[in-house]
Amino acid sequence: MDNIRFVLVMAMLMISYMLWESWQIDYGPKPQAIVSDTPLVAGGNDIASSANPSQPEGSQPAEAPSAHIISVKTDVFALEIDPEGGTLRNLDLLQYPHEKENTYVNKAYELIGMQAPEKDLSPIRLFDSNPEKLFLAQSGLVASGDSASAPDHHAKYNSEKNNYELREGQDELNIPLTWTSEQGLRITKTFTFKRGSYAVDVAHKVSNQSGKPWTGRQYNQLLRIEHSDKSGNNFIRTYSGGVVYTQKDKYQKVKYDDMMDGNLDVTTQGGWSAFIQHYFASAWIPPAEQENHFYTKALNEGRFVIGSYSQDVSVQPASEGVFNAQMFVGPKIQPMMEAVAPGLELTVDYSWLTIVAKPIYWMLNQIYDYVGNWGIAILGVTFFIKALFFKLSKASFQSMAKMRKIQPKLKELQERYADDRQKFNTEMMAMYKKEKVNPLGGCLPMLVQIPVFISLYWVLIETVELRQAPFMLWIQDLSAQDPFYLLPIVYGITMKIQQSLNPAPIDPLQAQVMKMFPIVFTVFFLFFPSGLVVYWICNNSLSIIQQWYITKHILEGDSHAH
Repeated sequence: MDNIRFVLVMAMLMISYMLWESWQIDYGPKPQAIVSDTPLVAGGNDIASSANPSQPEGSQPAEAPSAHIISVKTDVFALEIDPEGGTLRNLDLLQYPHEKENTYVNKAYELIGMQAPEKDLSPIRLFDSNPEKLFLAQSGLVASGDSASAPDHHAKYNSEKNNYELREGQDELNIPLTWTSEQGLRITKTFTFKRGSYAVDVAHKVSNQSGKPWTGRQYNQLLRIEHSDKSGNNFIRTYSGGVVYTQKDKYQKVKYDDMMDGNLDVTTQGGWSAFIQHYFASAWIPPAEQENHFYTKALNEGRFVIGSYSQDVSVQPASEGVFNAQMFVGPKIQPMMEAVAPGLELTVDYSWLTIVAKPIYWMLNQIYDYVGNWGIAILGVTFFIKALFFKLSKASFQSMAKMRKIQPKLKELQERYADDRQKFNTEMMAMYKKEKVNPLGGCLPMLVQIPVFISLYWVLIETVELRQAPFMLWIQDLSAQDPFYLLPIVYGITMKIQQSLNPAPIDPLQAQVMKMFPIVFTVFFLFFPSGLVVYWICNNSLSIIQQWYITKHILEGDSHAH
């Protein structure tokens, strides 16, 4: 029993260390992007010209943007549209600042006569024309065969205005861009923004006055330099890269290394493609009813493309045709993403524990809707999980209490057979049988609960709703570490109390190592998000109450009965 419990605790320590280590951000400086002005597609701008076509890959030089950039502001976005190609760039999420002021921290600095460190209160920027952070949303049309040429993401569009804003009382904002060819082809590219929505509708209306049928297809792609997540506390590392969703394979990650090894080349009905990062996602979503071809391409200087194109569509002379697509760019709020496209909520990545983590997230949301505080919602989830595993925990604590009860006898056996390990083990097993003690009884229930604990960990790490969400007093951001490190210290105290209620290992060396665990885990928890530490404090406190009750009442009641 002692050896098994010792091994379990050591395994828990190793897992905690691995989690802590995986949070370290240790990426070297990235090479500066050199944005080329290469044509959209090699070989005559015809995506359909070969079985394995070259994909859209270029962009305008970020250092020399075209004149008359269009500024757009809604209640959730501030962004720019470049008339060259109608490319979305420099998109800020107005409701998501980089950092958040903590009033308690500011007061603490004020009390000691020091200036509090400045916080970056500027909004998170997703699309970015800065070469070192390059991230653009491009879209366009490609003509097939001998059809009149169509505007790609280098074409010069015209706009009625240079500034658009969603006004008070206005629920929708339409921004039309127009392009006309000498052959009589007129394209109207319209962006539609809606109040409170992170989904943007994009439509290419083709008005064919060329005198002959026009055939072509629409493409939508994201171009970004290789990106690595860096959280506010510099200790969280999550997946950052490409993802696609197809009818056959569902949700698939397409890492930057995968793009360098080979181009994605898959056709499916519906689906979507995206670049994701911690808390945020940017996805192109073509119509679900049409067949779409998804592709990736690794370009020079650390730039990558992921996107899709439609099948050919024909527009007869003197008639019109419309290509539609939708873009989601914003926080990974699961209910909101579920309403945009099937599987889009899977960008909140719980890995192989999704089947356990999703119900935990749902429960967290339900409690929050009732109490309006994410910290209290975490406490509520803790109570529920404790209740769910009450029977298992009870069996575990009863086993530990019985082990504690026979501890003096075990020490006596150890002293008696100090020179005969085999005899000691034989007598110890006989004592277990006589006292009806199961040495594994305290460990197996813990093993069953480990997947739930890990799932909850991922829920708390991945849930954007917890980002900068206040709890109470000085805990004003549940996704950041405790600024005063008080919660980790409280956690260490609860772990020490809980440890004192358990039977100490008979082996003196193991006993000394076990005494160090509260200190070691406290150090680890100094860097954990405060929301996770709140969970563990609550979990430990409930365990202490439950264990104390079982030890002092149930087992004492059993002894009185005898």
